[in-house]
Amino acid sequence: MTGRPVRRGRGAGQASAGELLELVRSRRAVTRGALQQATGLSRATVGQRLDRLFRAGWLREGAGGPVDSPLGGRPSITLEFDDEHAVVLAADLDTRHARAAVLSLSGEILTEHSGTLVVEDGPDVVLGELGRWFGELLEKTGRGTESVCGVGLAVPGPVDTETGRVVQPPIMPGWDGYDIRSRLSGALTEHTGAAAVPVLVDNDANLMAYGEQRTGYPDCSAFVLVKVSTGIGAGVVVDGAVFRGIDGGAGDIGHIRVPEGAQTLCRCGSYGCLAAIASGGAVARRLAEAGVPAASGSDVRDLLASGHPDAVGLAREAGRRVGDVLATVVTLLNPGVLMIAGDLAGTPFLTGVRELLYQRALPRSTAHLDVVTARLGERSGLVGAGAMVVEHLYAPERVEERLRALGV
Repeated sequence: MTGRPVRRGRGAGQASAGELLELVRSRRAVTRGALQQATGLSRATVGQRLDRLFRAGWLREGAGGPVDSPLGGRPSITLEFDDEHAVVLAADLDTRHARAAVLSLSGEILTEHSGTLVVEDGPDVVLGELGRWFGELLEKTGRGTESVCGVGLAVPGPVDTETGRVVQPPIMPGWDGYDIRSRLSGALTEHTGAAAVPVLVDNDANLMAYGEQRTGYPDCSAFVLVKVSTGIGAGVVVDGAVFRGIDGGAGDIGHIRVPEGAQTLCRCGSYGCLAAIASGGAVARRLAEAGVPAASGSDVRDLLASGHPDAVGLAREAGRRVGDVLATVVTLLNPGVLMIAGDLAGTPFLTGVRELLYQRALPRSTAHLDVVTARLGERSGLVGAGAMVVEHLYAPERVEERLRALGV
């Protein structure tokens, strides 16, 4: 068997039910014999561990696999993670718009809703409305509230993932330090009657990067996504895990100082930030000054879709400024994929990024680099938020806690 070894919390030969589930979910061992070989457990012990997972409804038997023995015999029964036993609720907040969805445990979006939701209205109003959306979406799917195992939320600001609270978010007034988890959990209960479930919160660019990397580039060990909408932020995935820094501040490239913006005030209160001159909000402001109706990154996106010449020119210029900064990012991280997402993620902006990136970065840093746009489009944050919840709930140590709570 190849791949990373099973993680064992209690010494050799003591792999838990959670660790067996991880082996099955990762497809590194999908038969009882393969699990014995991977863990060193006896056939009886493997059977006992698996029995707990079957009783919880988390495992199911699949089709027969290849014959384990060279002497022939019946094919081994394969084991599969049952991704139908529960669902995840996910939402992705932008400054003036939001999306919400019900997802399967494998990341399939079962139903979704998008609409206007203004983050400046404050967390109490916004999270309360999300609770109502979730209730309507569950009714659409026909799934009961008991099937919900957790909620994932993407927000446009830096997040302390230990507490789920945003930390000094420049474009989320009134949200700093707010208890998002409790309010969203309460709103879900209020609108659906559901019992309290875990609520996980992370930065939107982080979750977009996580969703895109897992679904489209699982073998890319260094992946960077840059979201350019009202603000600018980056998500970095290294060896399959989101890199957040020591307190969730990694990837906040919109507040790197650039000489061209020295006289421009950013919403964070500083002068010269990249976001102040190259974000969707900055492009909208310049269009408005020229007499073109635009108030946000989404307005710029609509103008770009219609081929408005001023919007096209300003988007390309913004791309050049972002590309200049990304030359440093690429040199530092040496990613295999650099993905551009958000309201400005179209041909004009991408062209500008490539112009400066390839001009300023060392050839070695870009020799094996793919510069692309988002595959999942506006759904990448939802997919990433759903995956965050699933990976949290089915981590080996948490599986043990949950199995004990279920009495199996």
